[in-house]
Amino acid sequence: MRKVTVFIPYSNKEHSDDLINEFLYHPLVEKVILLSNQDYGNGFTTIVSKSIFSSKTIQKIIQLATSDYFLIVTKDTLIKLNQFALERFISFAETYNASLLYSDYYDLNGDKKSIHPVQDYLPGSVRENFNFGSLLFFSTKKVQQNLKQFGNLSQTNYAGLYELRLRLSVEFFEKKNFSPVLRIPEYLYSQIETDIRKTGEKLFDYVDPKNREAQIEYELVFTKFLKQIGAYLRPKFEKIPSDKSKYPVKATVVIPVLNRVNTITDAIESVFKQKTNFSFNCIVVDNHSTDGTTEKLKEISYKYPKLFHIIPESKTLNIGGCWNEAIFHERCGQYVVQLDSDDLYSDENTLQKIVDLLETGKYAAVIGSYQMVNFELKEIPPGIIDHREWTDSNGRNNALRINGLGAPRAYRTSIIREIKFPNVSYGEDYAVCLEISRRYRIGRIYEPIYLCRRWEGNTDAQLSVQAENQHNFYKDTIRTREILERIKYNRGK
Repeated sequence: MRKVTVFIPYSNKEHSDDLINEFLYHPLVEKVILLSNQDYGNGFTTIVSKSIFSSKTIQKIIQLATSDYFLIVTKDTLIKLNQFALERFISFAETYNASLLYSDYYDLNGDKKSIHPVQDYLPGSVRENFNFGSLLFFSTKKVQQNLKQFGNLSQTNYAGLYELRLRLSVEFFEKKNFSPVLRIPEYLYSQIETDIRKTGEKLFDYVDPKNREAQIEYELVFTKFLKQIGAYLRPKFEKIPSDKSKYPVKATVVIPVLNRVNTITDAIESVFKQKTNFSFNCIVVDNHSTDGTTEKLKEISYKYPKLFHIIPESKTLNIGGCWNEAIFHERCGQYVVQLDSDDLYSDENTLQKIVDLLETGKYAAVIGSYQMVNFELKEIPPGIIDHREWTDSNGRNNALRINGLGAPRAYRTSIIREIKFPNVSYGEDYAVCLEISRRYRIGRIYEPIYLCRRWEGNTDAQLSVQAENQHNFYKDTIRTREILERIKYNRGK
């Protein structure tokens, strides 16, 4: 019995016919339908569209999917099915009653084959660039039921597929199905990888101006999704609680450091070049460096009496744990301001601009904008990261979807002491900012006041597939928790 309709992007290139043939003669495939920007008149039914991800295209796919399941190939590249791949998709779909399934795969590069595991889908896996691989396997019945429940997709040019998979995941929040979107942890196909950029180069796609129109659509459908599950927050914020604590200074710059002997001096000097009308100091939390950083800090401390060099007793701390050491230190000021050990403040006014905004009493945290530079401080792509997608009305909702909130980050010490940082070295800042934004307003500075130096020693410059998955999974875990907390928060009002 033929159970699957396959939808393939078609560009009339060398691999295009091979891609068609990979599915056309499979005993489980009922028919192959092409997705293209024109009809090539090759005898196949073709959905003509400028974007295979538009809502119009996705609606047409659902309309033409007459079999039990349909498969969308999302990349115009050669795909090779591995042994009994479609059979495994069908088997898992039936067992788990899943709406959408995807699997691990192999990357092909000439004669070389490498594994490409993908991560499990969580309720908080809401970023539009989640890597499903190139094969998305849908239950036709479940998709049709979803359209009946929620109506047609919003009219978008880029966000149709994104909206569909968000809507399919609603079953989790309705407690109807624990795994409506399911990863099969098996290598069911092989593909030629077309996006070979380093991990660090992909991180900022969502702030690239050329992607702005798509990002607006993603935000609209994501906000609609949050309303459907009860996690949307209206633009009404709690008042900043009064703080009667006594602090030694107005502001403290916090620098966690581990083995940055070549950059730590520059970072500290950029702190003490600051010109302010208030008192400040700097706490450097040295996480047991072994490359000479500790000795360098002892040397610098003689030059700057307001520099406090701390070495934690614990040897199990990550960046978040080092932050906790600083914010609970007796020398910590009323506000704490972030500076990474290989970055710099862009000029002598950075600290003043941040504290001025915090002093208005409106904000629990303030986040600035930064410029990407190399080690010679020359601008490199993508240049200035200002997060202008943030709005006071919807920024904290959209923050759940995007990959970061910007830098430098500054917090009211009283509030960040209440929340505390998770003891991790990736996403710790994102986690606390999401939690702060649930209740309080976050202020923004849209001019670049910080230099983010990219070099080969950066932790996210180039990650393995497994490490990238681990990072993304952690952030999706944070998103899941925050979405569930916001649902509870709304119910408690």
